[in-house]
Amino acid sequence: MKKYNSILKYIFVMIAALVITGCVHDDKYNEPNLDGYQCADLTATMTLTQLRAKYTTTSFTFPDNSTDIVEGYVSSTDETGNIYKTIYIQDKPENPTQGFVISVDAVSTYTNYPQGSKIYVKLAGLSLGTYGGVVQLGVKNGTETAGTSVSRIPEKLVPSRIFRSCSVRANIIPKIMTSVQMVSANDQYIGCLIQMDNAEFDSRILCTNYAPNGVTVDRLIRDNSTATTRVVRNSGYASFANQTLPSGNGKFVGIYSKFNSTYQMYINKATDLEMTKFPRLDGIASNPCEYSDNGLTQKTVAEVKQLATSPLTLITGDFVVKAKVIANDKSANLFKYIYVEDATGGIRINIDKADMFNDPRFVVGKEVYVKLKNLYVGAVNGEVQLGVPFSGAVGRIAEADVYKYFFDSKKAITTVTATEKTITQFTMADVGRWVKIKDLQFIAGDLEKVYASGAVTNRTLEDCSGNKVLLRTSNFADFAGQVIESGKGDVYGILSIFNGTYQLWITDVLGADLDNPRCDGSVYTPLPVLYSDGFAAGGFSSDWTTANVLGAQVWSTSNQGNGTNYYAMMNGFASGNNANEDWLISKTVSLVGKTKAAVSFISDVRYAGNTLQVYATENYTGNPATTTWVALPAALDTNNAAFGDWVSSGNVDLSAFLGKNVRIAFKYTSTTSAAATWEIDDFKIKGQ
Repeated sequence: MKKYNSILKYIFVMIAALVITGCVHDDKYNEPNLDGYQCADLTATMTLTQLRAKYTTTSFTFPDNSTDIVEGYVSSTDETGNIYKTIYIQDKPENPTQGFVISVDAVSTYTNYPQGSKIYVKLAGLSLGTYGGVVQLGVKNGTETAGTSVSRIPEKLVPSRIFRSCSVRANIIPKIMTSVQMVSANDQYIGCLIQMDNAEFDSRILCTNYAPNGVTVDRLIRDNSTATTRVVRNSGYASFANQTLPSGNGKFVGIYSKFNSTYQMYINKATDLEMTKFPRLDGIASNPCEYSDNGLTQKTVAEVKQLATSPLTLITGDFVVKAKVIANDKSANLFKYIYVEDATGGIRINIDKADMFNDPRFVVGKEVYVKLKNLYVGAVNGEVQLGVPFSGAVGRIAEADVYKYFFDSKKAITTVTATEKTITQFTMADVGRWVKIKDLQFIAGDLEKVYASGAVTNRTLEDCSGNKVLLRTSNFADFAGQVIESGKGDVYGILSIFNGTYQLWITDVLGADLDNPRCDGSVYTPLPVLYSDGFAAGGFSSDWTTANVLGAQVWSTSNQGNGTNYYAMMNGFASGNNANEDWLISKTVSLVGKTKAAVSFISDVRYAGNTLQVYATENYTGNPATTTWVALPAALDTNNAAFGDWVSSGNVDLSAFLGKNVRIAFKYTSTTSAAATWEIDDFKIKGQ
C-alpha cells in the first residue's frame, strides 16, 4: 500500500510542477477575469486638474466626510511587475490633458483595474503629497508635522476608495511626445501613457537586457528631437527583465513620469515597443546584436596573445575568439576589465564600463564571442591584454563601442574549472587563467590585517615550503575591510603578473577560505587587546601626552570626512609650511608576565612631507629629548595624494619589552618646504 501511495504522491507532485510552470510569463497576457469584483458607476465632482490644484506646498488631506469623487482612466498595468504598487491614470483615454499617480499598498492591481478601466476614486480621508517632486494620491503618513509626503493607500482600504466602472472600458491611445517636450511645462502629463517616435536606446547599452535580476536600472533613450537622452526605468523583477533591449529605432510606449528633475518612463509591457527599424539615428545600419561566423576566422586565446609583437599591436584580421568569462567586477576587486579563458589560456580585456557583472554577456561562466578586428593587443607591465590605445599602451574599449566587439553566445552558464598549480609551477602561459593553489596561508606578518586598506594592497601568501606569491586587493572590493583568515587552505583566483612578479586576484573571500591549521599544525589565536583607543569621542584623554618641541602646530583630533568618528591628527601647514616637531605619547601599558606582545594602528597621510616615526620606550622621562627610544618598523600609508586610504600597521612586535612597562610614541616632523598631514586611528597594544 505504501508503494502505491508513493506513486500517487509522485504523480501529484509532477502535475503540480506542470501547473506552476504554466504560470510563468511568456509575454502573452490574457485579459483578467473581472467577475466577482464590485464595480460602480459614480458621478465625479472634480477633474484631475482640479484635484492637482488642491496641492500647494504641503500635503493636503480630504476630510473623512468629504463627498468628493474624481474619475480617470487607468493608463498603466502592473501585470509584468515593472510597475510596483502604483496605479497611473489620465483624464481621457485619448489626447489627455492631465495624468495622475495613485500610490497603493497592493500588487497585481491589474486584476481589478486593468489598463483602460474607467475608475472613480472617493477622496474622503485620502491625501495629496509628493514623492520625487511628483504629486500623488495616498494617505497621511501618520506624522503630525506638516510635510510633503504621503503613504500608500492600505490594501484593505483600496476597494472602498477606488471603483471600476461597470460600463466603460476604453482603449488607451498613447499621447505622442518628443524628448524635447519632456520639461516642467508639460508636467500635467505625468501619469499618462505616451509614445515616442523615432526612439532608440543609447548605443552604450545595446545588446544588454532591460534590467539585471532583482536590480532596478535606468536605460537611456533618445529620439530625433534633441541629443538629450531620457531615462527608461526598468525593474529587475519585471517578467521581461532578462530580455534583450530592442536595438533598432521606432516606437516606444510607456508611462510618463519624473523623479526630481529627471524625466523618466516606465514600460507597461515589452510588447508595446516597436523598435526594429534600421538605420538608426546614430548610423548603425543593422541589428548589432546578431552574431554570425560568416567571414570570421576563430582564434584561440593563446593565438591572440601571440599577435602581440609590440606593446601596442593593431589586429587587422577578421578574427573572433570564443572564450568563457572567468572573472568580472561583481565584488569590485576588478575595475573595468574582465578575464576570459579557453582551453589554451586566459587574457584580460579592458572595457570602460561599470557593473559589467550585470551585463548578460559578461556573467562569470558565460561564453562570450569577441570580434577582434580593430582591437589592440599588447603587454602592460608584462601582462598581455586586449583593448584600445591609451598613452601608448593598451587601454579600455569605450562603452559606446562594446556592442561592436562582444556578443552573447546564448549558451548556458557553466562552472568555471580552475587549473591547479603550485607557486613554483607558474609560467607566462598561466597568466590570465583561473587557478587553484592548494595549501596556502598568509605570512605571519599579515595576520590580523584586512585584505586592503590602501588604494590597492599587497598581502603575501606562502605554501608550506616557504614559496610566496602576492595577493592583490583593491580597497573598493566589497571584502576589502574583512580580516584575512589565519589558517591554511586552497586559494582560487586570477593569476596575473606585474613586471616579472606573479600575483593573484581573488573575486570574493571564498577564494581564500583558509580554515585548516597552519603549515606548522598550529591554530592562530589573535593576541588579546590590553589597551585600545579609537579617539572616537574627540580630544585626548589623560591616557595620552602631547609634547610640542618645535612649531606652533600640535597634535589634535579631527573627524573631518569621517562623520562622528574622530582620529588623531597632526598637520604642520598653517598659511604655509611650518617647521614642527611634535610627539603623541601613549600611557604606560604593562607587559609583565607576557610572552607575546604587539602594537597595531592604522594611518593615513596626505601631502608631501616627512614620514611619521613610531617609537617605543620602557622609561619615559617626561622629555622626548632625554628618553631612550626604540624605533618600530610599522607599516605606514605611503599614498600622500589622497585622504581616506587607511593602511594597517600590522602587528608590530614588542618582544623587546616583554616583562616591562611600555609606551608608544608617534613623532611628527615638518619643514618650511613640506608639511604632511598624518592621521592615526584604531590604536591597540596586545599581549598574552
